[in-house]
Amino acid sequence: MTTKSAIIVHHEFELVWPWVADHFHELWQNQAAVEFIRLPPKKQANQVHQLLDNPQDITRLVCLLPSEGNDAFFKESLDEMPNLNQVFFVGLKDTYIKKLEEMGIRLITHNSVEYWGQSVSEFAFALTLCGLRRIPQTHHHIITSLDEWNYSSPDGIGRPGQRGGQYGDDSSFSNGTLEGKRVRIVGAGNIGSRYASFCHFFGASVSMWDPFASDPCFHRAGAHRECFLEQLMPDSEIFAPMLPLTPETEGIIGGEHIEALPKGCLVVMVTRAAICNCEVLYRRVLNDELALAADVFDHEPLEIGHSLLGRHNVIHTPHNAGRTKEANWRYAEMLADQFSPVR
Repeated sequence: MTTKSAIIVHHEFELVWPWVADHFHELWQNQAAVEFIRLPPKKQANQVHQLLDNPQDITRLVCLLPSEGNDAFFKESLDEMPNLNQVFFVGLKDTYIKKLEEMGIRLITHNSVEYWGQSVSEFAFALTLCGLRRIPQTHHHIITSLDEWNYSSPDGIGRPGQRGGQYGDDSSFSNGTLEGKRVRIVGAGNIGSRYASFCHFFGASVSMWDPFASDPCFHRAGAHRECFLEQLMPDSEIFAPMLPLTPETEGIIGGEHIEALPKGCLVVMVTRAAICNCEVLYRRVLNDELALAADVFDHEPLEIGHSLLGRHNVIHTPHNAGRTKEANWRYAEMLADQFSPVR
């Protein structure tokens, strides 16, 4: 049987996406025979056609390569692959893209970021629950101290709303169950709408603002559509800015918005910190006015000894929300969906 599909993988691509190539290979193997080439480190890059057993038979080609500087790898191969009609090739210059068009070869693109939407939204949900119940803090404290096991008040006198035998949360900040909480979200897209649906399912009262999203985005998430950004802040118990970072969204959550959040509000950050005025946000967190559960920061990595690290009202993770094998698999699946089957 003639092999018509080929996948070439560079090790530098797998420095970023270590689960994509093998999953993509499996998807294509279910359709037909595939020539799969994993380039070893330090191997001098040949032309694409020189790597293939029968380049003249290949109709579908995927080259999983570093993001730039790949033109030389492709320079002489088009003339040696007369049956090629679909290709995914990262980092081609306009000259080669134009040549593909002239030859009637479809260049597959992969610009969507949907592949990590589920991973990031689940991570945000986990941060929310951890922030409400201080799970990372108590986990850490009981390694070196028995104090967290003692649910009595410090002076042994019971007081309403304070620590007691059946209450172990921090009354200074949003705490307890997600059910009934007022969750306010900026962004009803790929991540924000998923996060909203999780919170709605757990019984939260959810409102979202996004002037570019259609009404079904809000309906499917079980969220009320707020028409004005500033109306999200005053009653927020949990505030989650979930927009992507673009020139239009940078700094869209201004200092006045952060100042309008009520004392004790939990702020959940998982997309890009630069959509917020972090100077005002961090000041309010450091003044014990807000709690923060964040996977992203205005400068990364946070240096050792940073004022946010280790605080009783901060949960911090190292920009890890979207880095799952499922996000890798989804990358492969979304890419594979764009190729027509082998004939």
